[in-house]
Amino acid sequence: MTDLPLDQVRTLLAVVDEGTFDAAASALHLTPSAVSQRVKALEQRTGRVLLLRTKPVRPTESGEIVVRFARQLARLERDTRSELGMSGEGEATRVSVAVNADSLATWFLPALAGVPQEPRLYFELHREDETRTAQLLREGLVMAAVTASAEAVTGCVVRRLGTMRYLACAGPEFAARHLTDPLPESLPRAPVMVFDRRDGLQDTFVRRLGAGGASGVRHAVPSSEGFRDSVVAGLGWGMIPEVHAEPLVREGRLVSLAPDRPLDLPLYWQQWKLDSPALASVAEAVTATARAFLR
Repeated sequence: MTDLPLDQVRTLLAVVDEGTFDAAASALHLTPSAVSQRVKALEQRTGRVLLLRTKPVRPTESGEIVVRFARQLARLERDTRSELGMSGEGEATRVSVAVNADSLATWFLPALAGVPQEPRLYFELHREDETRTAQLLREGLVMAAVTASAEAVTGCVVRRLGTMRYLACAGPEFAARHLTDPLPESLPRAPVMVFDRRDGLQDTFVRRLGAGGASGVRHAVPSSEGFRDSVVAGLGWGMIPEVHAEPLVREGRLVSLAPDRPLDLPLYWQQWKLDSPALASVAEAVTATARAFLR
């Protein structure tokens, strides 16, 4: 069986992380020629092109598999050193997680605060739409993700976290101005808030009303709090997490457009299939907090 030399695997990871062969050479204390030779040797061994020689370099689909393996290998090595007492004094280990903005703004940070102090960890969070967080797992950029996908990424395990409920909301003056007709007629014409161009939550809600989709007049605000405040200010209507919407509806600052028609989004926790104490402690804290917060 053809093996994967660890020095070549680690070199490929360094090139991906640093972005160029020269930067990887500096990080590894090698010459750029030596780095290039290792990557070429690994490509010859696997029989596949692993890197697109762009600036910065990008892994191919096959390269993503090797990069993911390299990160898992590094994670296992750190855990093993820690269990053997070989870690440097006070040394903490990194846990990279992809999480959607609304979870980050509501329940996810309290979950991280509940992670035990031992082993010592530090978190690197990647904010991404819940429909794309699993892609970061596939690319090997993170070791765990909050995602809308129940289908396990190769090499990962999945736990259901619960359901985040969204309410269609607008400011009172906005509703009086734009939403005087029945919702299936008026909502597709009204200005709408989106998180970014990939945000399809508002379109999903409008389609469930029997219309084709939300308006083409779309204000993009890429933060959960900014999105909510923009709806309150009257820039457009939007889908707001129930926990954020209900207090504002009670105060009269928002109108719930269809209280009997919430939009429920199932969320899942996916993580590498590794026997890692660090990942296990994070997973337990995340699932416990989600159980208390989500539906």
